[in-house]
Amino acid sequence: MKDIQNEPDFRNIPINKVGVKNLRYPITVLDKTNKIQQTIASINMYVNLPHNFRGTHMSRFIEILNQHHHKFHIDTMGEILDEMKQKLNAEEAHMEVSFPYFIEKFAPVSKSSGLMEYQCRYEGSLSTDADFIIGVKVPVTSLCPCSKEISDFGAHNQRSVISIQVRYTDFIWFEDLISIAEQSASSELYSLLKREDEKFVTEEAYNNPMFVEDIVRNLSQNLNNIKNITWYRVESENFESIHNHNAYASIERGKK
Repeated sequence: MKDIQNEPDFRNIPINKVGVKNLRYPITVLDKTNKIQQTIASINMYVNLPHNFRGTHMSRFIEILNQHHHKFHIDTMGEILDEMKQKLNAEEAHMEVSFPYFIEKFAPVSKSSGLMEYQCRYEGSLSTDADFIIGVKVPVTSLCPCSKEISDFGAHNQRSVISIQVRYTDFIWFEDLISIAEQSASSELYSLLKREDEKFVTEEAYNNPMFVEDIVRNLSQNLNNIKNITWYRVESENFESIHNHNAYASIERGKK
């Protein structure tokens, strides 16, 4: 059959990324407590396309992924990227994988058990060199220091989302990044709380007020102490309870 994608294109315009996006796919990821965890990922796969080709072969992305789905994790992403380059005759390959990740968590006082959901992410690129990033999004509580200082009764607090992305030299567990995020906020979140737990987390947040700026500086300070992290980007977005806007802060650093 005629290969339309391989027809020449005369517009002389290369394409940076072309491929498949938002592919829902079952994957297995490493779990610090239970060894492995099954989850459903949203996957983006791209390659570059030289100016002289009309199109890429979209089905080959799926074929490559199907060959790896029983053993997919961050350590096999390099193999997948290399196959994408070879089978699609590309100079660059890119992959983005985001998925929900669940951790059993115990309430602080009653010790009631529940599953907390976190959003996790792998990113990989391969041209001459390989580049890998892992990331997490962690919901937390923040309490406003200004509100606590000026109010006669209580202080306003809000749910916040912390994002951490890192480049690294040695393997890093999602659980460790999640723990850093939760320790950097006014209070952690839990999926199940009894009354004694609600009292504890409310008072913990009140005794640990933080601006959005405090949160990202705490994150930065904690990540600076991890030697095998070579670069990071941290963000905190506070979904304000008394304002019609969100508060936001971000820090990005490369480490020598």
